[in-house]
Amino acid sequence: MRHRVSGRKLGRDKSHRNALRKNLIADMICHEQIYTTEAKARMLRPATEKIITLAKRGLAKGIDNPSAEVHARRLAAARLPRYRVAEDEDGYTEDVDVVKKLFGEIAPRFAERNGGYTRMIKVGKRPGDNADMAILMLLDEE
Repeated sequence: MRHRVSGRKLGRDKSHRNALRKNLIADMICHEQIYTTEAKARMLRPATEKIITLAKRGLAKGIDNPSAEVHARRLAAARLPRYRVAEDEDGYTEDVDVVKKLFGEIAPRFAERNGGYTRMIKVGKRPGDNADMAILMLLDEE
């Protein structure tokens, strides 16, 4: 029994879990939604919300003290990969700076919202192994 045991192992060792979490958060920020297993989505949701809150607080404190914003950007950069390759509708690929998008687009969008930046929608079972699948997405502006 897992009485009060926190965290999800997802059948991976520590370094593999950390790499998976960083890459999924970066993909979530870059594409604003991901299609993954429900277990990974449940692991990813609180981690993504913490990164967005870090960026929001950094921007808010950066108005009075610019070094606080730089500190928040450095913390976010330490926890995320730098670039992601995204493909647009025409099939062209471009490098997206994850930290820049987080601080430039996503954090200002949720400036007036106190948490709850993501939504998880369960979409059924995966045909190959019957794993529960989910779509995890960032909410739109309200």
